[in-house]
Amino acid sequence: MPATKDDMNRKAFHSGTIFFAILSGLLFASFGEGHTQEIKKILSIEAYDMLNTVPDTYLIDVRTRAEYQFVGHPINAHLFPYMFLTNRYQGKERPFGYALSEKNKSFVKEISKLFKKTDNLLIMGRDGTRSALAARDLVNAGFKNVFDVADGFEGPPFPSFENSNRNKFYRQLAKRHKIYSFNHRRHYGWQSWRLPWTYRIHSKYIYPPDLNPPKKKGD
Repeated sequence: MPATKDDMNRKAFHSGTIFFAILSGLLFASFGEGHTQEIKKILSIEAYDMLNTVPDTYLIDVRTRAEYQFVGHPINAHLFPYMFLTNRYQGKERPFGYALSEKNKSFVKEISKLFKKTDNLLIMGRDGTRSALAARDLVNAGFKNVFDVADGFEGPPFPSFENSNRNKFYRQLAKRHKIYSFNHRRHYGWQSWRLPWTYRIHSKYIYPPDLNPPKKKGD
């Protein structure tokens, strides 16, 4: 029996509905992928190569002011502390001297004033811990091209493995045999790669709020 006009209309309607559903699914998937930014982890040597070959690429140092000045920093690295040193000594709790603040509440806001959301931002800390947190905050704020320099400026303590049990085992061996530089840094990271770094402070790269003159009393 030949198909009637109503049958043909129904088939066309159903075909159109299916096509629209598939198209909507693809668009939704595409939209979701475009808005789910993953943190790209790179090593210092890759960061240095990008700085010299890829336009609109900037290195952001998220360590404290003291680390930036007294430990040193990559040449042309912009200082945007993710945390600040406090006046609370924590030697009895953890052997790391003065405690860090919880977080710099103006971190994303200050970076947004200087960089575009499409710039390539290379985020570096001491050993990859703070840089991972900072990179996630920037991605959540809408920055599209964020790279976590995972080995950091000084690198992790020696020896260091992702597997905590293996990490503990080799640390015990190193300590038992009094291995030189046990639990020290600079076995990995920007300094270990012998990439350009300096102690010199340039006003172009320090934390922007530090350039603001102090307010006078009564202002």
